Amino acid sequence: MPVVQHAIDKSGDIAQALLAHYDLHARTLPWRTPPGHGFANPYHVWLSEIMLQQTTVAAVGTYFHKFTQIWPDFAALAAADDADVMAAWAGLGYYARARNLLKCARVVSLEHAGRLPETEAALLKLPGIGPYTAAAISAIAFGQRAVVVDANVERVVSRLFAISMPLPQSKPRIRDAMDSITPDGRAGDFAQAMMDLGAGICSVRAPSCPLCPLAFACDAKRLGNAEAYPAKTPKAAKPQRTGTVYWIERDGHVWLVRRDNKGLLAGMRALPDDQWTARLDGHATPPVPAKWQKLSARVSHVFTHFSLLLDIAVTSWPAGADDPNAGEWWPLKSLDKAGLPTLFRKAAEAVMNAGERV
Repeated sequence: MPVVQHAIDKSGDIAQALLAHYDLHARTLPWRTPPGHGFANPYHVWLSEIMLQQTTVAAVGTYFHKFTQIWPDFAALAAADDADVMAAWAGLGYYARARNLLKCARVVSLEHAGRLPETEAALLKLPGIGPYTAAAISAIAFGQRAVVVDANVERVVSRLFAISMPLPQSKPRIRDAMDSITPDGRAGDFAQAMMDLGAGICSVRAPSCPLCPLAFACDAKRLGNAEAYPAKTPKAAKPQRTGTVYWIERDGHVWLVRRDNKGLLAGMRALPDDQWTARLDGHATPPVPAKWQKLSARVSHVFTHFSLLLDIAVTSWPAGADDPNAGEWWPLKSLDKAGLPTLFRKAAEAVMNAGERV
Protein backbone atom coordinates (compact mmCIF):
# COMPACT_ATOMS: atom_id res chain seq x y z
CA MET A 1 0.00 0.00 0.00
CA PRO A 2 1.46 3.44 -0.93
CA VAL A 3 2.31 5.85 1.88
CA VAL A 4 0.00 8.86 1.99
CA GLN A 5 1.82 12.02 3.00
CA HIS A 6 0.04 14.49 5.29
CA ALA A 7 -0.91 17.75 3.61
CA ILE A 8 1.67 19.67 5.63
CA ASP A 9 4.41 17.59 3.96
CA LYS A 10 3.16 18.41 0.46
CA SER A 11 2.65 22.18 0.70
CA GLY A 12 4.61 22.95 -2.48
CA ASP A 13 2.77 20.26 -4.41
CA ILE A 14 -0.56 21.64 -3.17
CA ALA A 15 0.09 25.15 -4.47
CA GLN A 16 1.42 23.89 -7.79
CA ALA A 17 -1.48 21.51 -8.36
CA LEU A 18 -4.14 24.02 -7.39
CA LEU A 19 -2.72 26.85 -9.49
CA ALA A 20 -2.49 24.56 -12.51
CA HIS A 21 -6.17 23.69 -12.01
CA TYR A 22 -7.10 27.36 -11.53
CA ASP A 23 -5.38 28.34 -14.78
CA LEU A 24 -7.81 26.06 -16.60
CA HIS A 25 -10.97 26.36 -14.52
CA ALA A 26 -11.01 29.82 -12.87
CA ARG A 27 -14.50 31.28 -12.52
CA THR A 28 -15.26 34.27 -14.70
CA LEU A 29 -16.39 37.05 -12.34
CA PRO A 30 -16.88 40.74 -13.21
CA TRP A 31 -14.36 41.93 -10.62
CA ARG A 32 -11.66 39.42 -11.52
CA THR A 33 -8.74 39.46 -13.92
CA PRO A 34 -8.23 36.05 -15.59
CA PRO A 35 -5.07 34.10 -14.66
CA GLY A 36 -2.03 35.42 -16.49
CA HIS A 37 -3.52 38.87 -17.15
CA GLY A 38 -2.00 40.83 -14.28
CA PHE A 39 -3.57 42.11 -11.09
CA ALA A 40 -7.21 43.11 -10.77
CA ASN A 41 -8.43 46.71 -10.45
CA PRO A 42 -8.00 47.55 -6.72
CA TYR A 43 -11.29 49.48 -6.63
CA HIS A 44 -13.11 46.49 -8.10
CA VAL A 45 -11.47 44.08 -5.67
CA TRP A 46 -12.30 46.27 -2.68
CA LEU A 47 -15.90 46.89 -3.76
CA SER A 48 -16.58 43.23 -4.49
CA GLU A 49 -15.00 42.04 -1.25
CA ILE A 50 -17.14 44.43 0.80
CA MET A 51 -20.26 43.34 -1.08
CA LEU A 52 -19.40 39.65 -0.72
CA GLN A 53 -19.18 39.80 3.07
CA GLN A 54 -21.94 37.41 4.23
CA THR A 55 -23.48 37.54 0.73
CA THR A 56 -23.36 35.10 -2.18
CA VAL A 57 -21.56 35.67 -5.47
CA ALA A 58 -24.87 35.25 -7.32
CA ALA A 59 -26.47 38.09 -5.33
CA VAL A 60 -23.56 40.51 -5.74
CA GLY A 61 -23.15 40.57 -9.52
CA THR A 62 -26.03 42.95 -10.28
CA TYR A 63 -25.09 45.33 -7.47
CA PHE A 64 -21.43 45.37 -8.49
CA HIS A 65 -22.39 46.27 -12.07
CA LYS A 66 -24.74 49.03 -10.88
CA PHE A 67 -22.20 50.57 -8.50
CA THR A 68 -19.34 50.54 -11.00
CA GLN A 69 -21.56 52.11 -13.66
CA ILE A 70 -22.69 54.94 -11.37
CA TRP A 71 -19.50 55.33 -9.30
CA PRO A 72 -16.57 53.97 -11.33
CA ASP A 73 -13.80 54.87 -8.88
CA PHE A 74 -13.04 56.04 -5.36
CA ALA A 75 -13.38 59.72 -6.22
CA ALA A 76 -16.85 59.27 -7.69
CA LEU A 77 -18.06 57.19 -4.76
CA ALA A 78 -16.54 59.59 -2.23
CA ALA A 79 -18.55 62.44 -3.79
CA ALA A 80 -21.82 60.48 -3.82
CA ASP A 81 -24.83 61.42 -1.73
CA ASP A 82 -25.27 59.07 1.22
CA ALA A 83 -28.96 58.52 0.47
CA ASP A 84 -28.22 57.57 -3.15
CA VAL A 85 -25.66 54.98 -2.10
CA MET A 86 -27.94 53.51 0.57
CA ALA A 87 -30.77 53.31 -1.96
CA ALA A 88 -28.53 51.56 -4.50
CA TRP A 89 -27.45 49.12 -1.78
CA ALA A 90 -31.03 48.31 -0.74
CA GLY A 91 -31.74 44.60 -0.81
CA LEU A 92 -28.13 43.54 -0.39
CA GLY A 93 -28.46 43.56 3.40
CA TYR A 94 -26.02 44.23 6.26
CA TYR A 95 -26.32 47.96 5.68
CA ALA A 96 -23.41 48.92 7.90
CA ARG A 97 -21.27 47.76 4.98
CA ALA A 98 -22.71 50.50 2.77
CA ARG A 99 -22.04 53.17 5.39
CA ASN A 100 -18.47 51.93 5.80
CA LEU A 101 -18.13 51.80 2.01
CA LEU A 102 -18.74 55.54 1.85
CA LYS A 103 -16.46 56.26 4.81
CA CYS A 104 -13.66 54.22 3.27
CA ALA A 105 -14.03 55.80 -0.17
CA ARG A 106 -13.77 59.26 1.39
CA VAL A 107 -10.69 58.35 3.43
CA VAL A 108 -9.00 56.84 0.38
CA SER A 109 -9.91 59.87 -1.73
CA LEU A 110 -8.81 62.47 0.82
CA GLU A 111 -5.86 60.79 2.53
CA HIS A 112 -4.49 58.40 -0.09
CA ALA A 113 -4.96 60.39 -3.32
CA GLY A 114 -7.69 58.01 -4.46
CA ARG A 115 -5.48 54.91 -4.33
CA LEU A 116 -5.78 52.00 -1.93
CA PRO A 117 -2.67 51.26 0.13
CA GLU A 118 -1.06 47.94 -0.78
CA THR A 119 -0.16 46.39 2.56
CA GLU A 120 -2.43 44.55 4.98
CA ALA A 121 -1.34 46.79 7.86
CA ALA A 122 -2.31 49.97 6.00
CA LEU A 123 -5.55 48.49 4.68
CA LEU A 124 -6.62 47.48 8.18
CA LYS A 125 -6.69 51.15 9.17
CA LEU A 126 -9.48 51.89 6.68
CA PRO A 127 -13.19 51.82 7.63
CA GLY A 128 -14.96 48.52 7.02
CA ILE A 129 -11.79 46.52 6.27
CA GLY A 130 -11.03 43.65 8.61
CA PRO A 131 -8.28 41.00 8.53
CA TYR A 132 -9.82 38.84 5.80
CA THR A 133 -10.65 41.78 3.51
CA ALA A 134 -7.22 43.35 4.01
CA ALA A 135 -5.50 40.08 3.14
CA ALA A 136 -7.71 39.51 0.09
CA ILE A 137 -7.15 43.01 -1.31
CA SER A 138 -3.42 42.91 -0.66
CA ALA A 139 -3.02 39.55 -2.39
CA ILE A 140 -5.49 39.85 -5.26
CA ALA A 141 -5.06 43.54 -6.18
CA PHE A 142 -1.37 44.00 -5.39
CA GLY A 143 0.26 40.57 -5.50
CA GLN A 144 1.40 40.71 -1.88
CA ARG A 145 1.82 37.40 -0.06
CA ALA A 146 -1.13 37.28 2.34
CA VAL A 147 -3.03 34.49 4.06
CA VAL A 148 -6.62 34.76 2.81
CA VAL A 149 -9.26 32.76 4.68
CA ASP A 150 -12.98 33.02 3.97
CA ALA A 151 -15.70 30.44 4.68
CA ASN A 152 -14.91 28.45 1.53
CA VAL A 153 -11.22 28.39 2.38
CA GLU A 154 -12.02 27.31 5.94
CA ARG A 155 -13.87 24.31 4.59
CA VAL A 156 -11.14 23.32 2.13
CA VAL A 157 -8.33 23.69 4.66
CA SER A 158 -10.16 21.94 7.48
CA ARG A 159 -10.66 18.94 5.16
CA LEU A 160 -7.20 19.07 3.70
CA PHE A 161 -5.67 18.87 7.17
CA ALA A 162 -8.54 16.99 8.89
CA ILE A 163 -8.84 19.68 11.57
CA SER A 164 -11.39 18.22 13.97
CA MET A 165 -11.57 21.14 16.40
CA PRO A 166 -14.93 22.87 15.77
CA LEU A 167 -15.35 26.38 14.44
CA PRO A 168 -14.90 29.07 15.55
CA GLN A 169 -12.23 27.74 17.95
CA SER A 170 -10.30 26.22 15.05
CA LYS A 171 -9.88 29.50 13.13
CA PRO A 172 -6.26 30.11 14.29
CA ARG A 173 -5.29 26.53 13.35
CA ILE A 174 -6.96 26.87 9.95
CA ARG A 175 -5.13 30.12 9.31
CA ASP A 176 -1.79 28.59 10.26
CA ALA A 177 -2.47 25.67 7.95
CA MET A 178 -3.40 28.03 5.10
CA ASP A 179 -0.21 29.97 5.79
CA SER A 180 1.80 26.76 5.41
CA ILE A 181 0.52 26.15 1.86
CA THR A 182 0.27 29.73 0.54
CA PRO A 183 3.04 30.30 -2.03
CA ASP A 184 5.23 33.37 -2.15
CA GLY A 185 4.31 33.95 -5.78
CA ARG A 186 0.74 34.19 -7.15
CA ALA A 187 -0.73 34.44 -3.65
CA GLY A 188 -3.78 36.23 -5.05
CA ASP A 189 -4.45 33.55 -7.64
CA PHE A 190 -3.91 30.88 -4.98
CA ALA A 191 -6.45 32.53 -2.66
CA GLN A 192 -9.02 32.79 -5.45
CA ALA A 193 -8.31 29.20 -6.48
CA MET A 194 -9.02 28.04 -2.93
CA MET A 195 -12.26 30.06 -2.91
CA ASP A 196 -13.31 28.52 -6.24
CA LEU A 197 -12.50 25.04 -4.98
CA GLY A 198 -14.70 25.56 -1.92
CA ALA A 199 -17.50 27.11 -3.95
CA GLY A 200 -17.58 24.21 -6.39
CA ILE A 201 -15.81 20.89 -6.01
CA CYS A 202 -15.27 21.01 -2.23
CA SER A 203 -18.90 21.86 -1.49
CA VAL A 204 -20.59 21.71 1.90
CA ARG A 205 -22.46 18.52 1.01
CA ALA A 206 -21.42 15.74 -1.34
CA PRO A 207 -18.01 17.15 -2.30
CA SER A 208 -16.75 15.88 -5.67
CA CYS A 209 -13.53 14.36 -4.33
CA PRO A 210 -12.70 12.41 -7.54
CA LEU A 211 -12.53 15.74 -9.42
CA CYS A 212 -10.47 17.58 -6.80
CA PRO A 213 -6.93 18.61 -7.79
CA LEU A 214 -5.90 18.31 -4.12
CA ALA A 215 -7.36 14.84 -3.49
CA PHE A 216 -3.82 13.42 -3.41
CA ALA A 217 -3.05 15.46 -0.28
CA CYS A 218 -6.42 15.56 1.49
CA ASP A 219 -6.52 13.94 4.93
CA ALA A 220 -10.32 14.01 5.07
CA LYS A 221 -10.52 12.08 1.78
CA ARG A 222 -8.00 9.57 3.10
CA LEU A 223 -10.14 9.14 6.21
CA GLY A 224 -13.29 8.83 4.10
CA ASN A 225 -15.31 11.47 5.95
CA ALA A 226 -14.91 14.79 4.12
CA GLU A 227 -18.39 16.00 5.04
CA ALA A 228 -17.47 15.83 8.73
CA TYR A 229 -15.28 18.90 8.25
CA PRO A 230 -15.36 21.60 9.33
CA ALA A 231 -16.96 20.72 12.65
CA LYS A 232 -19.09 23.51 14.07
CA THR A 233 -20.27 24.41 17.54
CA PRO A 234 -24.10 24.31 17.55
CA LYS A 235 -25.62 27.77 17.27
CA ALA A 236 -28.05 29.04 19.86
CA ALA A 237 -31.60 29.58 18.59
CA LYS A 238 -32.29 33.14 17.44
CA PRO A 239 -34.80 35.08 19.55
CA GLN A 240 -38.13 35.83 17.89
CA ARG A 241 -39.33 39.44 17.94
CA THR A 242 -42.71 40.80 16.89
CA GLY A 243 -43.84 44.20 15.76
CA THR A 244 -46.11 46.16 13.44
CA VAL A 245 -45.41 48.10 10.27
CA TYR A 246 -47.78 50.88 9.18
CA TRP A 247 -48.93 51.74 5.65
CA ILE A 248 -50.31 55.28 5.23
CA GLU A 249 -51.67 55.94 1.74
CA ARG A 250 -52.95 59.08 0.01
CA ASP A 251 -53.70 59.76 -3.63
CA GLY A 252 -51.38 57.10 -5.06
CA HIS A 253 -48.58 57.81 -2.58
CA VAL A 254 -47.35 56.08 0.58
CA TRP A 255 -45.78 57.77 3.59
CA LEU A 256 -42.12 56.88 4.12
CA VAL A 257 -39.88 57.86 7.01
CA ARG A 258 -36.12 57.97 7.40
CA ARG A 259 -34.74 55.68 10.10
CA ASP A 260 -32.33 56.99 12.73
CA ASN A 261 -28.70 57.37 11.72
CA LYS A 262 -27.67 54.79 14.30
CA GLY A 263 -28.86 51.27 14.85
CA LEU A 264 -30.47 48.68 12.62
CA LEU A 265 -31.05 49.79 8.98
CA ALA A 266 -29.70 53.20 9.95
CA GLY A 267 -30.42 56.09 7.62
CA MET A 268 -32.65 54.04 5.30
CA ARG A 269 -36.06 54.99 3.96
CA ALA A 270 -38.71 52.76 5.51
CA LEU A 271 -42.36 52.40 6.41
CA PRO A 272 -43.24 53.61 9.92
CA ASP A 273 -43.14 50.90 12.59
CA ASP A 274 -43.71 50.46 16.33
CA GLN A 275 -40.05 50.63 17.36
CA TRP A 276 -39.25 46.92 17.54
CA THR A 277 -35.58 46.18 18.09
CA ALA A 278 -33.29 43.16 18.26
CA ARG A 279 -33.96 43.06 22.01
CA LEU A 280 -37.58 44.18 22.33
CA ASP A 281 -40.93 43.55 20.67
CA GLY A 282 -42.76 46.52 19.19
CA HIS A 283 -45.23 48.43 21.38
CA ALA A 284 -48.12 48.10 18.84
CA THR A 285 -48.97 51.82 19.10
CA PRO A 286 -49.56 53.44 15.69
CA PRO A 287 -47.39 56.43 14.77
CA VAL A 288 -50.44 58.69 14.34
CA PRO A 289 -54.14 58.51 15.28
CA ALA A 290 -56.18 57.12 12.37
CA LYS A 291 -58.67 54.43 11.43
CA TRP A 292 -56.31 51.48 11.13
CA GLN A 293 -57.11 48.18 9.45
CA LYS A 294 -54.95 45.17 10.32
CA LEU A 295 -54.23 42.94 7.33
CA SER A 296 -54.29 39.17 7.50
CA ALA A 297 -50.90 39.07 5.77
CA ARG A 298 -47.78 39.08 7.94
CA VAL A 299 -44.12 39.52 7.09
CA SER A 300 -41.24 37.48 8.46
CA HIS A 301 -37.56 38.34 8.18
CA VAL A 302 -34.35 36.92 9.62
CA PHE A 303 -31.60 39.24 10.80
CA THR A 304 -28.15 38.17 11.95
CA HIS A 305 -29.09 37.97 15.63
CA PHE A 306 -32.87 37.64 15.67
CA SER A 307 -35.97 36.77 13.68
CA LEU A 308 -38.83 39.21 13.21
CA LEU A 309 -42.53 38.70 12.54
CA LEU A 310 -44.47 41.83 11.56
CA ASP A 311 -48.17 42.57 11.48
CA ILE A 312 -49.27 45.13 8.88
CA ALA A 313 -51.77 47.92 9.55
CA VAL A 314 -53.04 50.22 6.81
CA THR A 315 -54.95 53.49 6.66
CA SER A 316 -55.86 56.16 4.13
CA TRP A 317 -54.84 59.76 4.83
CA PRO A 318 -57.32 62.56 4.16
CA ALA A 319 -56.54 64.86 1.26
CA GLY A 320 -55.56 68.30 2.50
CA ALA A 321 -54.71 67.12 6.02
CA ASP A 322 -51.32 67.92 7.55
CA ASP A 323 -48.62 65.33 6.89
CA PRO A 324 -48.48 62.54 9.49
CA ASN A 325 -45.03 63.44 10.89
CA ALA A 326 -41.45 63.76 9.62
CA GLY A 327 -41.21 61.91 6.34
CA GLU A 328 -42.18 62.11 2.66
CA TRP A 329 -44.92 60.98 0.30
CA TRP A 330 -43.55 58.52 -2.23
CA PRO A 331 -45.35 57.59 -5.48
CA LEU A 332 -46.56 53.99 -5.44
CA LYS A 333 -45.68 53.63 -9.12
CA SER A 334 -41.99 54.19 -8.36
CA LEU A 335 -41.78 52.56 -4.94
CA ASP A 336 -39.09 50.26 -6.29
CA LYS A 337 -36.82 53.32 -6.54
CA ALA A 338 -37.17 54.29 -2.88
CA GLY A 339 -34.35 51.99 -1.81
CA LEU A 340 -36.40 50.24 0.87
CA PRO A 341 -34.57 47.54 2.85
CA THR A 342 -35.73 44.02 2.08
CA LEU A 343 -37.91 43.80 5.19
CA PHE A 344 -39.95 46.87 4.24
CA ARG A 345 -40.04 45.90 0.58
CA LYS A 346 -41.63 42.61 1.67
CA ALA A 347 -44.20 44.56 3.68
CA ALA A 348 -44.97 46.87 0.75
CA GLU A 349 -45.41 43.91 -1.58
CA ALA A 350 -47.72 42.25 0.95
CA VAL A 351 -49.90 45.37 1.08
CA MET A 352 -49.98 45.81 -2.68
CA ASN A 353 -50.93 42.17 -3.18
CA ALA A 354 -53.38 41.84 -0.31
CA GLY A 355 -56.44 43.37 -1.90
CA GLU A 356 -57.41 44.69 1.55
CA ARG A 357 -56.22 48.28 1.29
CA VAL A 358 -58.60 50.88 2.63
